[in-house]
Amino acid sequence: MRSGVIAQKLGMTRVFTEAGDHVPVTVLKLGKCQVLGHRTKDKNGYVALQLGSGTRKVNNVPKAERGNFAIAKVEPKRKLAEVRVSDDALIPVGAEITADHFAVGQFVDVTGTSIGKGFAGGMKRWHFGGLRATHGVSVSHRSIGSTGGRQDPGKTFKNKKMPGHMGVDRVTTLNLKVVQTDVERGLILVEGAVPGAKGGWITVRDAIKKPAPKDLPKPGKFRLAEEAPAAKADEAPAEKKEGA
Repeated sequence: MRSGVIAQKLGMTRVFTEAGDHVPVTVLKLGKCQVLGHRTKDKNGYVALQLGSGTRKVNNVPKAERGNFAIAKVEPKRKLAEVRVSDDALIPVGAEITADHFAVGQFVDVTGTSIGKGFAGGMKRWHFGGLRATHGVSVSHRSIGSTGGRQDPGKTFKNKKMPGHMGVDRVTTLNLKVVQTDVERGLILVEGAVPGAKGGWITVRDAIKKPAPKDLPKPGKFRLAEEAPAAKADEAPAEKKEGA
């Protein structure tokens, strides 16, 4: 079981295929998603990765959290999450997971927080049919009707479908197809709608009800923090030689 990622929903657009058909996609951005720590069976009783994404001002981070970020040698993150993985899918601490962690054409499961709708009635919240719109009903057409409470049981049971707060729930959408990936800009284009509002944080993982592609990178596709400075150091002498 591979690691998932933390992404930010930017919005929706469309992508045209070679046949001229357009595919509605949701654009997800990896805000420098890095591994902050490991959870092991010996110490924690389970195996998981602690991930962080986005940026946060140091002044707004408590001292205790600053120490955790300092140990991992990463800048403070805005969003944190734990992702369960198998023993052979651990990614080094400090590594940045790139967009090509997911292959084009594979299916993923996306989890986010749905948009809040405020206080809603039974017809909007639970799709009730409402009362009759003809004779016998006066100024209560959208009422939910009887809730079934009489002298016995003498109360309303919990979780009864009634008017109340709607939205702001944890929602998981299964089997969304990855259409495109952009490693340089850290973008993942997923076919279809994703739960949550623009700018909301979501988690993306391999689909559990669809087989994974055979060429999927394991334990994943990531970039170590030491690789970028090393590459620039190698390029600098070459530029001087050409100039000389």
